[in-house]
Amino acid sequence: MLVSARRFARVSTYRTEEFMTRYTVRFRVRECAVALFVLATFAVSATCVAQAPPRYTPADYVQSSHDIPMRDGVTLHLEVFAPKNIADPLPFLLQRTPYGVSGQSPRLSGSYKELAEDGYIFVFQDIRGRYKSNGTFVMQRPPRPLDGPQNAIDESTDTYDTIKWLLTGMPKNNGRVGMLGVSYDGWTSAMGMLDPHPALKAVSPQASPADMFIGDDFHHNGAFRLSYGFEYAFLTEASKENSNFAFDKYDTYDWYLALGPLSNVQSRYLKDKTLPTWNDFAEHPNYDAFWQKQAMKPYLKRVTMPTLNVAGWWDQEDFYGPVTIYRELEKHDTRGENSIVVGPWWHGGWSNGPGQKIGAIDFKSATGQYYRQNIQAPFFAHYLKDLGDFKPAEATVFESGSNTWRTFSAWPPKEAVTKSLYFHSAGRLSFNPPTSADAGGVDKYISDPAKPVPYRKRPIEPTYHPKGSGWRTWLLEDQRFVDNRPDVLSWQTETLAEDVVVAGDITAKLFASTTGADADWVVKLIDVYPEEMSPDFALGGYELMVANDVFRGRFHSSFEKPVPLVPNKVTPFTIDLHTQSYRFLKGHKIMVQVQSTWFPIIDRNPQTWVPNIFRAKASDYVAQTHSIWRTPTLPSRVEIQTVTR
Repeated sequence: MLVSARRFARVSTYRTEEFMTRYTVRFRVRECAVALFVLATFAVSATCVAQAPPRYTPADYVQSSHDIPMRDGVTLHLEVFAPKNIADPLPFLLQRTPYGVSGQSPRLSGSYKELAEDGYIFVFQDIRGRYKSNGTFVMQRPPRPLDGPQNAIDESTDTYDTIKWLLTGMPKNNGRVGMLGVSYDGWTSAMGMLDPHPALKAVSPQASPADMFIGDDFHHNGAFRLSYGFEYAFLTEASKENSNFAFDKYDTYDWYLALGPLSNVQSRYLKDKTLPTWNDFAEHPNYDAFWQKQAMKPYLKRVTMPTLNVAGWWDQEDFYGPVTIYRELEKHDTRGENSIVVGPWWHGGWSNGPGQKIGAIDFKSATGQYYRQNIQAPFFAHYLKDLGDFKPAEATVFESGSNTWRTFSAWPPKEAVTKSLYFHSAGRLSFNPPTSADAGGVDKYISDPAKPVPYRKRPIEPTYHPKGSGWRTWLLEDQRFVDNRPDVLSWQTETLAEDVVVAGDITAKLFASTTGADADWVVKLIDVYPEEMSPDFALGGYELMVANDVFRGRFHSSFEKPVPLVPNKVTPFTIDLHTQSYRFLKGHKIMVQVQSTWFPIIDRNPQTWVPNIFRAKASDYVAQTHSIWRTPTLPSRVEIQTVTR
């Protein structure tokens, strides 16, 4: 059902007077007529009143600093914000971060505005080895062995010890703690729930990575995310505080291309400087024990508390992670405490601002504000304060295209069916499988590592450029910038006679061959807008990427033990394009693109066999001819899960 109607109904059922005041009246006066109409439609009574004043304002909060000991004697730094006149004991909201905790007060009127108005004791902590905390920083520190020494530490133990200190060290608390955070902070939240302190009662891991080799920041399906991996390693490990690498070119496409083989990063630029994570990239090119012990799947064996997983459909860093965490926890969720929210957001886009637009794409409502007011704030109020009977839907997802919130009892929806979009001759895409009449049965292109396809429109600024970067919004860029490149293949449907509603998983099934011994396969599912888009005329013909990913060919049979591709032999590849809630509207077209470079977000594949691409020489990079097959027995396609409503 449409979540907007469901939320209106649910909001009227909160049982406490305080919660009724704080949340029901968040309907603005000018929205009363609409709200009452919806509520009447669903046989729910309500009274629209003026916006109630918040219980607290940012000015009510007082900041204090603390350095607290962990079980091994290392001290970690805290910044705490608590109301100066706490009427009743309040719960803690804890966020643990590698990005520094100074200057957090604006968040009380920004990303945490609704929470701050309700009243919490906010705790921000520098994790080990970062900023004002002592100890050694370890990127994605793996969980400690269960049979390790008693004083062994990891992010879970540091969370436990922090909560233990807070309960006795900070006055006027109610003995309950919640955790939340985005990205690395989301990962520390997820780690905190693995072996939690009894006072940790609710957690919201948001855009948390789950596997850095399979689908998150550093690799996707074994393909190394070069520009992000290098720049993030430098950001977090070049010093104890964030540091940006000083590029000598504004367009980093040129810089990374001139770099040549990956080994030149150390010899030309880092020289005597050590970035542990860069060394890990080079020493662990396959999915070995190093990556596997960091991955979260093996540790997600139980749901320890109410868990609100949050993701963005166009998250440029960590979309695989939150969906994977939700799905793994769901296998063990006997009490219905695990849920997921996915909206039309870039990485963390739900936590700041209205969340209505990304780049040129307008989603027609303030989706971020909606999430913070109607899901996140009630979630923590219920589980940390016993206010209201709020319980999030199993899956709350924003269906782009129609631009509506929807709820489902499972994700993917139980009623979803799988349909296939097949590749045909002359660039045609159809729900009908290929026949012997399809001319040639194959499409070919030359992929040249010396002339890689840019992953976004140039110039490509540094990821964390202080003067602005297109990094946040690149997944929604108009894909026409690669049209007519000979190394990008495209297939598209006829104009749709009716809506096609994607709700669930998207998977590419390629039958491909190459003249070389390795190849990358990038697959993109695209919504092609009509040429006439009124009133948004500038969007005429826009090509919006709905789903995508890359797969490094050498891993087609195993991520642990790569093997060369056999030249000119057709090999099947299954490529996870993740999941979506998207409505391809009547009058639009559906496009699929395939290419083999996506630079410099993905490093260049030499396309010859080298056991470790980090050790490749310049002479190993060779242009090769790649073929995508589309015959009755080799039907390359993209499979989508769909619903009829």
